[in-house]
Amino acid sequence: MQAIAVRRGEDQPTIIEKPRPDPDEGEALVRTLRVGIDGTDHEVISGSHGGYPQGADHLVLGHEAVGVVEEPGDTDHDVGDIVVPTVRRPPGESNEYFERGQPDMAPDGEYFECGIIGTHGFMSEYFTAPGKYLIEIPESLAELGFLIEPISISEKAFEHAYASRSAFEWDPESAMVLGNGSLGLLTLAMAIHTEPFDRTYCLGRRDRPDPTIDIIETLGATYVDSRETPVDEVPAAHEGMDFIYEATGYPPHAFQTIDALAPNGVGALLGVPDPWEFEIDGGALHEEFVLHNKALIGSVNSNIDHFDAAIDTLEALPDWLFEDIVTGVYGLSELDRAFEDGDDVIKTAIEF
Repeated sequence: MQAIAVRRGEDQPTIIEKPRPDPDEGEALVRTLRVGIDGTDHEVISGSHGGYPQGADHLVLGHEAVGVVEEPGDTDHDVGDIVVPTVRRPPGESNEYFERGQPDMAPDGEYFECGIIGTHGFMSEYFTAPGKYLIEIPESLAELGFLIEPISISEKAFEHAYASRSAFEWDPESAMVLGNGSLGLLTLAMAIHTEPFDRTYCLGRRDRPDPTIDIIETLGATYVDSRETPVDEVPAAHEGMDFIYEATGYPPHAFQTIDALAPNGVGALLGVPDPWEFEIDGGALHEEFVLHNKALIGSVNSNIDHFDAAIDTLEALPDWLFEDIVTGVYGLSELDRAFEDGDDVIKTAIEF
């Protein structure tokens, strides 16, 4: 079968031939339909994130997948089921995080991530996965199923934000998303269509005309150019934002978020930054947390409950949104186009 991988010492994806996998006990064989491409894939390809399976000279890419069960084996699935695989796997023996159904909370070294670190991904004609890590979705979502994984990431962030405010009555009205990539746009749509936010903003670094700005404004949110207006100087932030979702990996945003939050507000950090040293007023930040009951949380990955929630969210979001966000679905013959990065590219996928 054909697969898309990155080889050791190379910085471009390539098509390779691999044997079709045989499912082990408790696994199903899945025929891949589509696999989404995101910033993490580009980081893995460049070598700035992730790692190869032990002893392997390549890593099969892809962690945002949807497929159809070809051989269910001894799992609870049936032939023809449309499924989405979760991303994390135990590194050899299972551990307490996987036993509790919370692999997303496992620390470094306690997990592998398919297509990212330690184990191959799903960007191949077929893949195998334990039945318990395959989430069945409606057949009507087969074409967009590769968006369930990124949506699940934000489902977790929202859940943890609300959990951090669960000790008191919290009725958030305003939200700001930092980052207008595909994840930021999907999260903004969630904040408007499935969450209770009345006032929404999205911060980016793009000039008009731009397709992401069009999406932001069609959703009913306000676009903010961070080159002109930093997070903590956005006019709406002077009153304070109840919730801020950071998906840029730009280190100053984490600290600007604290100032921009309203009393009792919460910020969720999801971007992974490169090292960067700069000065901050630590005393002022400490004071903001204490005197205004603010919270800042970090969030990465997701678990099965978040995938289940993402199915409902995908069904609830407007159809036009996906038509605008998914800017290209490509076959193997168009590999370069699938992985290209440009101002008119928002979200692409490989179709098998």
